Amino acid sequence: MLSLRPPHTTFPRTSQWLRWGRQGGAAAPHCLGATGPGSVSFPILVNGCTGNMGLSVAEAAVLRGLHLVPVSFSSREKVKRTIQVGQTDIRIYGPSAREDVLSSVADEFPDVIVLDYTAPDSVNSNAELYCKLGLPFVMGTTGGNRQLLYKSVQDSKNYALISPQMGKQVVAFVALMRIFGEQFPGAYSGYHLEVLESHQASKKDTSGTAKDVIACFEKLGVPYDMNKMVKIRDPEQQLEMVGVPEEHIEGHAFHLYHLTSSDDSVSFEFQHNVCGRSIYAEGTIDAAIFLHRKVQSKDSKRIYNMEDVLREGYMR
Repeated sequence: MLSLRPPHTTFPRTSQWLRWGRQGGAAAPHCLGATGPGSVSFPILVNGCTGNMGLSVAEAAVLRGLHLVPVSFSSREKVKRTIQVGQTDIRIYGPSAREDVLSSVADEFPDVIVLDYTAPDSVNSNAELYCKLGLPFVMGTTGGNRQLLYKSVQDSKNYALISPQMGKQVVAFVALMRIFGEQFPGAYSGYHLEVLESHQASKKDTSGTAKDVIACFEKLGVPYDMNKMVKIRDPEQQLEMVGVPEEHIEGHAFHLYHLTSSDDSVSFEFQHNVCGRSIYAEGTIDAAIFLHRKVQSKDSKRIYNMEDVLREGYMR
């Protein structure tokens, strides 16, 4: 069985993986709160409050002093429930009520920003509706037809920030790797790449961040077969093999990329480990603040990503 747990003695030369997690190597990070880039207040609608990520974003919005619009949506039609976030009771509506409710929101809150954390199969239909109603949105949901997503925004001239990765520091790392590949193409030709990613069991798809980093390694001259990626979703393996803290089994994102030379004499390792969801929630709120300012200034550019946020100094 593939093991990332370090032995009590020195690593053997034949070990394909180096240290990960709580024992040795890069320790799993503590998720700390962040301070925002300036004090602002405007309405936020979080579509997807019934999910863990959407709820985390709604809580982060309240903590940052933003006004939480008291509606959200579920993929199920028969929904009779509310969710309390801070002092706000959020009414959950079924999919058939989306257009009527969002139309009312657009009338009542003309400067609202929608934050989408729904499901991959809802990405395109949600985006088309936001564009139809002229609602600026941050798309944090992964999946869907991304080409169609961008086309919907372009054709409507709506404002949107689209990013499958909202963790600002992780975005900065991926950007660094992309620059690395562009500046030194073929630098690791002949090397062999192994990739492991571990996420909570509810995540069914492959890590989009891992795919982006692998694309950077391919520019560096290292081909990779995505079918060989090791994806860990079993909690027992995550505890024992990966070293994920038990309290973060239901919400984490661990990634390891291991490069080895053709004769096994040289190796490089890159890893980024995230516990919890706060890094994504805080990044999403910063993205919303950024997009709100672009809308208010009537910026000519309409589609943004998290790197645009970082370039304007939205890092903690």
